[in-house]
Amino acid sequence: MSAASQEFLRKAVVKSSDLEHRAIIQRGMASYDAAVAKGKLRFANWEAARTRCAEIKAEGIANLGKYLTEFEQHILDRGGHVHWAENAEQANNYVVELARARKVKTVVKSKSMVTEEIHLSAALEKIGITVWETDLGEFIVQLRNEPPYHIVTPAMHLSRRQIADLFREKLGENVEDADPARLVAAARVALRRAFFSAEMGISGANFLVADSGMVAISTNEGNGRLTTTIPPIHVVVTGIEKVIPRLSDLATLWPVLATSGTGQPITTYSTLIRGARVAGEPDGPEEFHVVLVDNGRTWLLANPETEEVLKCIRCGACLNICPIFRQVGGHTYGTIYPGPIGSIYTPRTAGLSEWGHLSYACSLCTACKGVCPVKIDLPKQLLLSRRDFIAAGNVKPAERAGFAGFRWAVASARRFRLMGWMARKAMAVVKALGLSGGALDPMRMWTQYRTPMTVPKQSFRAWWRENGRH
Repeated sequence: MSAASQEFLRKAVVKSSDLEHRAIIQRGMASYDAAVAKGKLRFANWEAARTRCAEIKAEGIANLGKYLTEFEQHILDRGGHVHWAENAEQANNYVVELARARKVKTVVKSKSMVTEEIHLSAALEKIGITVWETDLGEFIVQLRNEPPYHIVTPAMHLSRRQIADLFREKLGENVEDADPARLVAAARVALRRAFFSAEMGISGANFLVADSGMVAISTNEGNGRLTTTIPPIHVVVTGIEKVIPRLSDLATLWPVLATSGTGQPITTYSTLIRGARVAGEPDGPEEFHVVLVDNGRTWLLANPETEEVLKCIRCGACLNICPIFRQVGGHTYGTIYPGPIGSIYTPRTAGLSEWGHLSYACSLCTACKGVCPVKIDLPKQLLLSRRDFIAAGNVKPAERAGFAGFRWAVASARRFRLMGWMARKAMAVVKALGLSGGALDPMRMWTQYRTPMTVPKQSFRAWWRENGRH
C-alpha cells in the first residue's frame, strides 16, 4: 500500500466522522443542486447542448497539434510569446526566469488549477517573490496554507465564522458578525494593494480559441480582469487540452460550463484576451506570454482508451454529484484534482502505483457520467484505471488468492452450492462462539465497517425448490 493510499484512508476516516464538516458540505451541495436544476431549465434541450460540447472538445483533442499551432501563430503575430513546457519543471522554470529577468517582486494570480498542479507559487516564492492568490476562495486557502478543496469553489469546506476568525488572525480584520459583504470587503482591501504593486499577473485559461488566438477566461469576481490588465506582464499558464477550434464554439461552451459549475446562466465575467496592449488602448499588459503545459497530457492523448479524459472542462459537476466526495471531502484525495475526474487524471499522469488507489474511491453509482457536460464516460475510465492498477502488480497476494478461489468456486454449479453450504455453516459456528467481528472472524474485513449479515437457514436455490413454483 502506497503512502498516498494510507493517507487517503486516514483522512477519509477523520473527515467522514467530522459532522460539522459534513454539514457544511451538504448545505453547499444542496444549494448547488437547486441552482443547477434551475439552470438546466434555461436550455431548450440540455442533452443536445451536452452533445454539442462533447463534439467540440472531441474535435479539438483529435486535431490538437493543428489547433495549438494555429493558436500559437496568432499570438506570435501580435507580438506575444509562447512557451511549450513538457513538464511542470519546464513550465515553472520559464516563469521563474522571466520574473527574475524583469526583476519582479510581487505576483498576483487569478484562479488557475494548472498552476496549482505544477506548484508554480512555491517555485516563485523560493526565489523571494511574493505571490498573491486573488480569487477569494483561493485567497482564503492560501491564508490557511492549504490547497484548494474543490476545483470551482476552493474554500467550500469552511463556514463564514471560520473565515471571519481567519481574517481576524491573518489580516487583523475584526468581522464579528461574519457578514459576507464585510468579509469580501476585508479581502478586497488587502488584494487591491497587491494589484497595484504587482509587476506580473498570472492567469489560467478556460479555453484557447484557435481561429482567433484568444484566451477565454470565466470568473465570478473582478480579480481576473485586474490580474490580466494592471500588471505590466501577463502570463497565461494553461494545459494544452484547453484549445477549441472556433470562437463561435464559446456560444455553447460558456453557458454549459456556467450551468454545470455553479448553476448560473453565464459567469459574471466572460473575458477574451488577445495579447499585450497596443497603441490607443487604455489598459492591458506591456508583455504577454502563454505557457502551454503538457505534464502527462500527451500520454493520455496517445492512448485511445484514455484520450477522452482530455475533454474535461473543469466544471466540478462530477465532484458535486459524487457520494464519496460528499462524505470525505476534497482534501482527502491528496491531489489538486479530487473527485471522479481526479481519481482518473492523477493516477494516469502522476503514477498508477502511487495514486491508483483513487480509482477505488468510487461506488460505481455512475452518477458522474450523467452530469458531465462533455459526456466523458467517467465510470468506464475508473474501471480502466483499476484494471491497469491490478495489471501492474499492485495487489496483495492474499487478495489475489482469494479472487482465484472465488473464480474456481463460481466456475461450477456444484462447487458453488458446496461453498455456499460451507460458508453458511462456518458463519453459524462463528456466531455461536461469539467471534463475530473479532480477530478470528473470517468476515472481519467486512464486519469491521458494516453490520454482520444474518446467517440464512437455507440457500436461495433450496428456498426456490420449495417455494418458487407457488
